[in-house]
Amino acid sequence: MNAEIGHFALILAFAVAIFQMVVPMIGAQKGWSGWIDSARPAALAQFGLIAISFVALTMAFVSSDFSVRLVYENSHTAKPLIYKISGVWGNHEGSMLLWVLILALFGAAAAVFDANLPPSLRARVLGVQASVGAAFLGFILFTSNPFLRLDNPPFDGRDLNPLLQDPGLAFHPPFLYLGYVGLSMAFSFAVAALIEGRVDAAWARWVRPWTLAAWVFLTIGIALGSWWAYYELGWGGFWFWDPVENASFMPWLVAAALLHSAIVVEKREVLKSWTILLAIMAFGFSLIGTFIVRSGIITSVHSFANDPERGVFILAILAFFVGGALLLFTFRAGSMQAKGVFAPVSREGALVLNNILLAVAAFVVFIGTVWPLIAELAWDRKLSVGTPFFEKAFTPFMVALAIVLPLGAILPWKRGKLMRALRPLRGALAFAGAVMVLVFAVSTGRSGLAVIGAGLGSWLIAGAATDLWLRTGKSGLSRLLRLPRADWGKAIAHGGLGVTFIGISLLMAWQVEDIRVARLGESFTVGSYQITLEGIEERPGPNYDSIFATMTVARNGKQVAQLYPEKRVYPVQAMPTTEAAIQNGIFRDIYLVIGDEQQNGGWAVRSYIKPFANWIWLGCALMALGGFVSLSDRRYRVAAGARRTAAAPQPAE
Repeated sequence: MNAEIGHFALILAFAVAIFQMVVPMIGAQKGWSGWIDSARPAALAQFGLIAISFVALTMAFVSSDFSVRLVYENSHTAKPLIYKISGVWGNHEGSMLLWVLILALFGAAAAVFDANLPPSLRARVLGVQASVGAAFLGFILFTSNPFLRLDNPPFDGRDLNPLLQDPGLAFHPPFLYLGYVGLSMAFSFAVAALIEGRVDAAWARWVRPWTLAAWVFLTIGIALGSWWAYYELGWGGFWFWDPVENASFMPWLVAAALLHSAIVVEKREVLKSWTILLAIMAFGFSLIGTFIVRSGIITSVHSFANDPERGVFILAILAFFVGGALLLFTFRAGSMQAKGVFAPVSREGALVLNNILLAVAAFVVFIGTVWPLIAELAWDRKLSVGTPFFEKAFTPFMVALAIVLPLGAILPWKRGKLMRALRPLRGALAFAGAVMVLVFAVSTGRSGLAVIGAGLGSWLIAGAATDLWLRTGKSGLSRLLRLPRADWGKAIAHGGLGVTFIGISLLMAWQVEDIRVARLGESFTVGSYQITLEGIEERPGPNYDSIFATMTVARNGKQVAQLYPEKRVYPVQAMPTTEAAIQNGIFRDIYLVIGDEQQNGGWAVRSYIKPFANWIWLGCALMALGGFVSLSDRRYRVAAGARRTAAAPQPAE
């Protein structure tokens, strides 16, 4: 019965989405207040119906209702409860249902919280949002129905992919979708503004919090995915430039550019066309990511390799929305003229450079991701674009961005002088230089990556602190605590980026790796640590069998840790997984992996000493925290130009 309720609620949500897409739009065009006002209850009703559908599917998973085909294919009675719940979105159909649930959630939030929006603009925003929802609801109902029944229900299921049975993967997709799908609000605001002809400082103030929220959630989702890959896959890396990883990284870069560009529109009413274009492309890259994951054109540990027909459907949705928005942008771009002018050396100029670097970096990632597909389609050649390409092509833009960020934050609006702006940053330069000297002193004979990365990270951290201090004026500490939260949020986020720079560069430059066959009781040296394989035993898990190793780690004869790496086998899918054992530290991780038993009686063992690994995710956490602090600023919650809500919308100038 739950399945039928969920399916029926989904059909009703599809009908409501079509109503919300059509009626408020007509009302906004004709000036009919009743039709305009229908957008808000429709948005809330759509969210409520999809929520009912999602709860119904969740109940089917929790109760192990194997008469539902999706439950049979992705669950098992022995699976722990948390993985029964996460199994709802651990597959194509369920994850698409989560996708539209979050899409409707953002639409409902806009209906509730954007009371200061002009009614016609709000109606158009919710209408565009509903059109995206209707497209994906139709996609689910016609190609990916999660509520299909089996005529003869089996006694047990096939189980969820063992790689997805991990807490990191339980939380990673929802946060990632909140970011992916959250960018639909920036898209809806952009298209609604193009239809209405209103792109001004008030519009930028309205769109910024939605973009910032999506960027924060995307940051958390990417960080959780990176952390999961680090400790779960057993190869010790935090980023592999996998196509699905890139699919989430591209919208993150474009959303970061959009956030900075919207500041210029809000403060100076310039870069209007560019900001609208970024809003379209940010969501466009999210749709590209959806296509990559679900079309079956790539093979990845976290992709849904489905039939190509579904990929074509998603490609049609992508072409319609992004192509249609770009066509509308072409007709309207001429009317969005800038009101102000600025010199190249100014805060506006620095933000333009910031945008160029982020946009080109996203384009580089895009080319590296799709080029193998283009080569195969066009020339029937199988090519591989790997880590060396991305590191060489992408890194220079991030280096330039790190150099520009602290300086751009201090430059005045409209026009400035470079040397005058550098004066307050002398302390930050000295601090970064001292860190570089220190790192160079302890890394003689190694790569210069550590020196450069640590210097850039320190420059970002010290620059963010300097910017915060300069905003206090002559008031000092008394003024520091009373600064707007948006200022604090920006400083925390920029400092977090610096922490991540330091973590990545020192980890890549200084890590020590050892791969060997070890016998029981044998000790071996990795870096400055002595590691001993003490024992191997078999242990049963709730739905898996485990080979459990005991390994001790000592330094200078003193035991530092005892770690327990595992190798699990899930009998239902006959699939092994690797569970690394990690002793986390502020300045280094000790990372041990147990492999297969060898013919000579030993065991394959991989050992890593990973300096500053946790600084990568600490920096991501600080960036997300900075975003949340900025969102708590009252100026983000009260729309600019609220006093003009009663006025008729004016064409963009």
